[in-house]
Amino acid sequence: MLRVLAVDDEVPALEELAYLLRHDPRIEHVSTAPGGITALQDMVQMIGTGERLDGVFLDIRMPGLGGLDLARLIGAFPNPPRLVFVTAHEDCAIQAFDLEAVDYLLKPVRADRLAEAVRRLECMTPATGEPIPEDVIPVELGGRTRFVSQQTVRFAEAQGDYVRLHTVDGNYLVRMSLAALERRWAASGFIRVHRSTLVSVRHVSELRFDGGRVTLQVGSETLPVSRRHTRQVREHLVRDRQLRDRSLSSGVPG
Repeated sequence: MLRVLAVDDEVPALEELAYLLRHDPRIEHVSTAPGGITALQDMVQMIGTGERLDGVFLDIRMPGLGGLDLARLIGAFPNPPRLVFVTAHEDCAIQAFDLEAVDYLLKPVRADRLAEAVRRLECMTPATGEPIPEDVIPVELGGRTRFVSQQTVRFAEAQGDYVRLHTVDGNYLVRMSLAALERRWAASGFIRVHRSTLVSVRHVSELRFDGGRVTLQVGSETLPVSRRHTRQVREHLVRDRQLRDRSLSSGVPG
């Protein structure tokens, strides 16, 4: 089953396209966006939350960010979705297929041609869907999208509806919850040390106990550990240290 995004600045055309897609039994979910900029923002959000996106059905002539320019940006994503262009213009087909489009549909869209495009999309999509890499988080910086590597993140802190990622080379604000990030990166050594702080164990250099107050040294930052999380943090750090020592000793010739 496919998860797709339909993009068109003309509301009637967008509604018609979404209607046809939702009535195709091979389509699991249809999201819509009324333009290229909104679509780009939505896709960045999907990647950030780990949501799968198999295909994008997009118009070409749109104000702000046209379909061809949007397609080029999508191509820079990790594991980008497949593209199907839906347009009233015949003169962009060569450019579209240069961008490895699955199909090129002319408006008004016929149900049988759309069904064929979905068939092609399905044939080019693995049955399980390609997983979005779990080691990157997309962040928007002045109209550009940067992919922040999980390994560079020292800790993350909740700030309302956002999370601020503190990395080795700066910090970035991303729209997602700390709980969602914790679920996503827990298996990679990220632990909750406070209700508003998530820390990468690999970047912890010291655990301190001072008059009942517990803190962690992470890079140049000293982070408090709440009483609720103290035991879990200590056990996790000890276990991680033992695993590292075991790994190092196994690599030394006997």
